[in-house]
Amino acid sequence: MADKITLHDGRRLAYAEYGQPHGKPIFFFHGIPGSRLYRPPDEITTRMGVRLICVDRPGYGLSDFQPGRRIIDWPADVLQLADARSIGRFAVAAHSGGAPYAYACAAALPDRVTVTAILSGAGPADSPRLLRGMRGLNRAGYTFSPLVPWPLWRFFIWLFFRTGRDDPASVFERGKRSRPPADQDIWYRSEVREVCFASGAEGFRNGTRGHAWEARLLLRPWGLRLEDVRVPVYLWHGTQDHETPVSMAREAARRLPDCRPTICQDEGHSLLFAHWEEILTQLASE
Repeated sequence: MADKITLHDGRRLAYAEYGQPHGKPIFFFHGIPGSRLYRPPDEITTRMGVRLICVDRPGYGLSDFQPGRRIIDWPADVLQLADARSIGRFAVAAHSGGAPYAYACAAALPDRVTVTAILSGAGPADSPRLLRGMRGLNRAGYTFSPLVPWPLWRFFIWLFFRTGRDDPASVFERGKRSRPPADQDIWYRSEVREVCFASGAEGFRNGTRGHAWEARLLLRPWGLRLEDVRVPVYLWHGTQDHETPVSMAREAARRLPDCRPTICQDEGHSLLFAHWEEILTQLASE
């Protein structure tokens, strides 16, 4: 399921729409790795009257790779997509490594973005103390990425994620032992696993280059300040999240001018699947 537009620079940008075609528009940004196929339960999205637009970022799925891309370049792509779909004002939501892209849109497009939801979102790389509680592979990435040249970094990503296209289960199962009980319960729902596996395989459709570039951007300074995000931001984060520790959410809440945090005790990285209706209720109130 995919539609595509051609951007001003000739690149193709792929997306998929879910829920109500004429409902409240929300652009949803997948994590790292991921694709337009990653989203919360369709039944809830439809019942809540939401038009959910999920987008492949450059290099993932059917979206063309963009050499030299920065996080702050993303709002221009989203704006072109919104205009192409005749969408005026809209909300943005993001999970995990999609967080900086939602922050970038909120900061750059305050006349178009009404509200933002950050779900188990990654925090900025300029705060090393936020890494406490993060699983080892992620912590190593934040620590050493700035020191690794691009060719070597791309090789490391290939080494760890080369099976992602043909066997996405192996990528998601890699962190199985570190998942808290709440994530284990969610993870073993067949509908959640199917979405995650399909999204992972699609994300690696064209290999690992897109993911390597995204991870590099995430783990280095983002080129934007959370203090410049002036639209309301709802944060949802679990205290047992070992992928993006809750300290990241608390730091973001401290720095954002208008932040409404919801900290979920004993929940993990996949809380959006359990709380999607509540999240949409909050977004609809703006």
